[in-house]
Amino acid sequence: PWCELTLTARNRRRDSTRTMDDEDPVDNRPDLEEACKPKCAKFVTAYEGCVGRVEKDTTGEAHCTGQYFDMWGCIDKCVAPNLFKHTK
Repeated sequence: PWCELTLTARNRRRDSTRTMDDEDPVDNRPDLEEACKPKCAKFVTAYEGCVGRVEKDTTGEAHCTGQYFDMWGCIDKCVAPNLFKHTK
């Protein structure tokens, strides 16, 4: 099919531009997120506490959406300034 040919041509073109000096990209975000968790301890603790309460909930209606977004909002804000310092 034409879509397989297109993808094959695209991959061949991309592979031909790579040199031996090229390295696979490394995602530093998980390390940066872990480093930021202590700075966001208030939100991490609130989320983990909520998860504990939800696990004990028998109604199935409890959730930690607010705590989840608060925690990741803090972590993302902390990670953002450093994230692109590590890219080439």
